[in-house]
Amino acid sequence: MIRIFSAESRYTANHGWLKTSHSFSFADYYDPNNMSFGPLRVLNDDFVAAGNGFGAHPHREMEIVSIVLSGQLKHEDSTGGSEILHVGEIQRMTAGTGVVHSEYNPSNTEEVNFLQLWFMPEKNGLTPSYEQKAYDQKALKNHLLPVVSNRVQSEQVASIHQDLTLYLSELDAGKTLSFTQEANRKIFLFVIEGDLTLNEQTKLKKRDSARITDVTELKIDANTNAKLMLIDLP
Repeated sequence: MIRIFSAESRYTANHGWLKTSHSFSFADYYDPNNMSFGPLRVLNDDFVAAGNGFGAHPHREMEIVSIVLSGQLKHEDSTGGSEILHVGEIQRMTAGTGVVHSEYNPSNTEEVNFLQLWFMPEKNGLTPSYEQKAYDQKALKNHLLPVVSNRVQSEQVASIHQDLTLYLSELDAGKTLSFTQEANRKIFLFVIEGDLTLNEQTKLKKRDSARITDVTELKIDANTNAKLMLIDLP
């Protein structure tokens, strides 16, 4: 089954300094029928104005992944982590038994757009940790590139405490990707840019997403130049 969630169906809020869209229940948005998809608990699409951000706040028992789409994002946390995240880099933070962190836009002129995902960990009580990895942006071209995983071991892949792999890809118009999924697992697909067709019949546009179950062979056709995120989930 392929369930499509349009970009317009997301909860959207404009706080002036922050424009955000939530794919799952989060903060002021609560829908008991939209709490998660497998271990994927949160997908927020945030635009933060120059010089603004989220002050120090706590997290527990969650794996948090941030992906910058444009601009840059400054991260600081109570484990001592302090980095600036750019396009072409992935941040993974294990909140575990408890961590305090802040995220803000260090630019004085440029807005930052980033995706933040929360995954429920495979077990609770983990030691808090932080990791930032750069990936080869050229390797995204017409290819599913793993950037976060507990299955794929690479210097360019961030580790995570959950049985999942997160892929990014940039598809040229007219190109096709194929993904073979193991039985009894799920696929979450998010269109960052462009228009796609799944299995020759299901169309998606920019910022649409698909929650896919009981599909072992997925064909992804790019109707325009497109960017996408695909997550293999238990």
